[in-house]
Amino acid sequence: MREMPKFSADVPRASELSVPLYEVVKRQITEAIMMGKWPAGTVLPSEIALSQKFGVAVGTIRRALQDLTNEGLLSRRRKTGTVVTGRTPQHSLRFFFQYFRLHGLDGSLQNSTSDILSLKRRGANEEERAGLRLDDAAEVISIHRLRSVGGKPVMHEVMALSASMLPEFPDKKEEIPSLLYLFLLDRYGIRISAVREQIAADMATEEDCRLLQLSMPSAVLTIDEVAYDQSAVPVLVAKHRATTRSHRYVHEVQ
Repeated sequence: MREMPKFSADVPRASELSVPLYEVVKRQITEAIMMGKWPAGTVLPSEIALSQKFGVAVGTIRRALQDLTNEGLLSRRRKTGTVVTGRTPQHSLRFFFQYFRLHGLDGSLQNSTSDILSLKRRGANEEERAGLRLDDAAEVISIHRLRSVGGKPVMHEVMALSASMLPEFPDKKEEIPSLLYLFLLDRYGIRISAVREQIAADMATEEDCRLLQLSMPSAVLTIDEVAYDQSAVPVLVAKHRATTRSHRYVHEVQ
């Protein structure tokens, strides 16, 4: 059994959360797996050991592990215990938004970092108004972000969220987390339940070449995305532009 990864120092009390406590535990376990701290084939510590590590009840741990088993990330085996499967349920319809979807040419999941290039509140453009079903005077929160793998830029994306849905949204770039959809769930109770994507190829623009370190002419992969909450209300529209020189876009639905 591998050494227990380091998790967040404090798991908040259930009364302080807008999501169930087991979801917080589940998220931290998932991140440990996705970051390679618990790779495929790893036997997880016992439920008792995990409950002591997180400072929560065994029942909370059991619920988190059961959910991850149902999603395919873990497998319960007799005489062995709970094992990391190595499958990629992070691309399932409910959970793919938590993770980066560009993989290496060998199919390996890539760990990415993100840098926010700009954060501003502005009037919605025509495409954003249509995607978010906004009126002409509506404003959006616009986030322009650059994603890198191994220090090399691979994707930039412009996301627009309806400002009226997100009161007191952070106005400083350093306050915006990399897992934006989880932030929406934690802060506003908005759970993304469906995503619509349109994928195409396009010629790189001057901005693409500058941000992604491409030469002209080059091609990029474009992904136009609309994310919906559980009431089928559009929450976010995004335009992703990515290089596929050494990566491939992978989307699995289970």
